[in-house]
Amino acid sequence: MTQTVGHYVALTKPRIIELLLVTTFPTMFLAQRGLPSLWLIVATLVGGTLSAAAANTLNCYLDRDIDKVMHRTQNRPLVTGAISPPAALRFGAVLGLASTLWLGLLVNWLSAALSLGAILLYVGFYTMLLKRRTSQNIVWGGAAGCMPVLIGWSAVTNSLAWPALVLFLIVFFWTPPHYWPLSMRFKDEYEVAGVPMLPVVAKDVVVARQVVIYSWHTVVTTLALVPIASMGWIYLVVAVLSGGLFLFEAHKLLTRAKTPANVTVASLNPMRLFHYSISYLTLVFLAVAVDSLLHLPLP
Repeated sequence: MTQTVGHYVALTKPRIIELLLVTTFPTMFLAQRGLPSLWLIVATLVGGTLSAAAANTLNCYLDRDIDKVMHRTQNRPLVTGAISPPAALRFGAVLGLASTLWLGLLVNWLSAALSLGAILLYVGFYTMLLKRRTSQNIVWGGAAGCMPVLIGWSAVTNSLAWPALVLFLIVFFWTPPHYWPLSMRFKDEYEVAGVPMLPVVAKDVVVARQVVIYSWHTVVTTLALVPIASMGWIYLVVAVLSGGLFLFEAHKLLTRAKTPANVTVASLNPMRLFHYSISYLTLVFLAVAVDSLLHLPLP
């Protein structure tokens, strides 16, 4: 029984859910301009978890043929046969329905609609339409991963506003420089699976340039939040320092890609930027929360 539960949990990709929640609750602090009610935070995070779990489970169901040929995904439950495809499909559908009803009844229906939209974007737009057809799959399909900030904002205000859109754009621009380094590391596996990730169809230096461009867009957008949301010193300092390191790592990847001697994945070391990108997004959004609680206004 415990092992079966573990297999179902694995379908939901818990590590991805953790990252999505990191962007949700700080947004709630900013929307509230302080500390939202504990019940509202818990209800929103539970609903968001169910929503992301549904999307990830349905993604595993649709991508089980790809997962079978990629080394890093060969141990997923649908590949090993620990869970059958019909059971996974039912599980994902139940999670999607539960998340929509949970958010609608316990938070508000705008948050529920945004949550359902996120599932449809990830499953329909990214997994079914874009992933196997275009190298820009993660750019536009990544919009699904931006939805938690809108859900967090709407949970508090039952509306949307410009600061929420800026937070959405931060995650949107951040996604390519986060995911493309990972794709560089596993580009041989993506190629075998027939998935045209940008590192599969373009040279490393081209990918690295795109990483730098999107990294600059990300950092500039984090700074745009300062006047739009009246952020204070805490957020500004964290955004500048962590953003500076993010840009440094992105440019360092480009420098390595331009060096003729760096022809292997090991010499490019793209995972260095991938791992830091997670810390960077976490720092920026935690700064949003802390700044909302301990606001030290700029002059």
